Amino acid sequence: MSTNPPRDLARDMYRAWRNQIRKSRTTQASESRERVDDPLKLNSILDEIVVKREWQQGIAEGSLFTEWASVVGSDIASHCTPLSLVDGALLIQTTSTAWAVQLTTMKSALLKTISTSAPGALVEELTIIGPGAPSWKKGLRTIKGARGPRDTYN
Repeated sequence: MSTNPPRDLARDMYRAWRNQIRKSRTTQASESRERVDDPLKLNSILDEIVVKREWQQGIAEGSLFTEWASVVGSDIASHCTPLSLVDGALLIQTTSTAWAVQLTTMKSALLKTISTSAPGALVEELTIIGPGAPSWKKGLRTIKGARGPRDTYN
């Protein structure tokens, strides 16, 4: 009489699947490299990740923010900064209202410059705002529900 343990079909299938995965990994690695223990170049790995996850547009839009001075020029960049890019609308804040008016008049030329200097970034429209006004609703000595410094005027 044979005393072999009962066969576990699920365990056998798992082992076959695991061995198949290991074999496919080594054949893929050996095709792209001469030896399995040779390292891959980092830029090729990063390029592959960017393409697989479809990050090209996001990287192009991020580089628009980081390289703003080289895209629009140092003179314009010293007087305005990009704040956000949502659904193709780039929000730009200027240092003065005069610069906001100037950039608004040259909006189409600026949009064309951005599209040629930052390929891949989806910028379809520009929204230009002036500097932010001070808020009377924040600070140490504020009262909820009060109108700010105007509450003492009659």
